[in-house]
Amino acid sequence: MNTTVGRGGTAAREGLVVRRGVPTGAESRVADLYWEAFGRKLGPALNPPEKARAFIAAHLHHDRGVTALADGHVVGVAGYQLGDRALTGGDVKDVLSAYGPVRGLPRLAVLALFERRPAAGELVMDGIAVDAAHRGSGIGTLLLREVAAVAAEAGCHRIRLDVIDVNPRARALYERRGFTAVRTERTPYLRGLMGFGAVTTMHRPVTAADTADSEEGR
Repeated sequence: MNTTVGRGGTAAREGLVVRRGVPTGAESRVADLYWEAFGRKLGPALNPPEKARAFIAAHLHHDRGVTALADGHVVGVAGYQLGDRALTGGDVKDVLSAYGPVRGLPRLAVLALFERRPAAGELVMDGIAVDAAHRGSGIGTLLLREVAAVAAEAGCHRIRLDVIDVNPRARALYERRGFTAVRTERTPYLRGLMGFGAVTTMHRPVTAADTADSEEGR
């Protein structure tokens, strides 16, 4: 499904297309964007950066992402989890194969901290990453809108996400798009390791407008 810029009055630069899925051949580009946005958090589990980006690219689930393309190049990505699959993959065997058993086991323990299984009728957002040169042009809003349409099409009644305390810009975007905070978990023990000390869970109901967006794109 492709969405041209401007649907619903969203302002963004001309020539932008939002589509479901990660295009074949764009895995490394998506991994670069994802690492730029979340490398500080994922570093203890996947560093060094070159190896981390290669691991992410090799284990993407193409059908669990929404991408924004400008002139054919990926400039933004939003990942989500439905059922037991998210945008970023890789199981225990993959981690141990890439990092070895001695270094891999503690990495698995860190990755377990990010495990967030969706409840019944729920889509879990993994996060949004937008190229620095394209921020402020409405791409994040377009990606969120398309993810909401995915949730509606899947029969979900709610979208859930977590935002860390050192990313107020992301939280502000989510609040503008109808998300509300439901709880905050203080994690001071993670500040030295991952650079954040609290995680806020936010919810947003799937609305009739999301269903209309989903039906419009079929």
